[in-house]
Amino acid sequence: MTADRTYSTTVGSQAVELPLVPLSGDLTIALLICVDHGVSFAEVAGRELADLMRPAAPEIVVSVATMGIPLAIEASRALGLDDYVILHKTPKIHLGETWSEPVTSITTEKPQRLRMDPARVPAVQGRRVAVVDDIISTGASTLAALRLLRRTGAEPVVIGTLMTEGLGWRTALGADADLVRALGSMPLFRPADDGSGELVEFWE
Repeated sequence: MTADRTYSTTVGSQAVELPLVPLSGDLTIALLICVDHGVSFAEVAGRELADLMRPAAPEIVVSVATMGIPLAIEASRALGLDDYVILHKTPKIHLGETWSEPVTSITTEKPQRLRMDPARVPAVQGRRVAVVDDIISTGASTLAALRLLRRTGAEPVVIGTLMTEGLGWRTALGADADLVRALGSMPLFRPADDGSGELVEFWE
């Protein structure tokens, strides 16, 4: 996507230039879309994230469609795992509502539901799970994933992400914030008080 301004940062060992996208008059985010950064980016990021998560000894990776899918594949490969589970925000006929949790996201306008395919529940039951997503901002999607997984009898042991954004996710996740392993962090942005149109970084 095009943007007037960008934010330079690093995701693990990789430098990225992210568009600054206003969500409202007083909040702007640096938008990281994993699927827009190519195959080699996902491969390197997945390997580096796997290195951070490996000490927790996960037995399977679970991620959220669609942005987390490349990361789930590459992290699973790097961990030597041959299976992963994807949670869905888009209703599909085979998903149903039995295994679902409400979720809101900073980048979507309406509340959604996070769903797991009932046929995939046995893949996580009683297993040590790594929850992987491209970015944690409010923590809402991660929290919904944790609730859903625990309902199945899975044990989330680590939460892997490319980046955390701001600090609000820590409050949202509570004690589970200690499970987060990230390749980087970045601030949120708001307009400067002097009316110059400049953006000021803040951590909340």
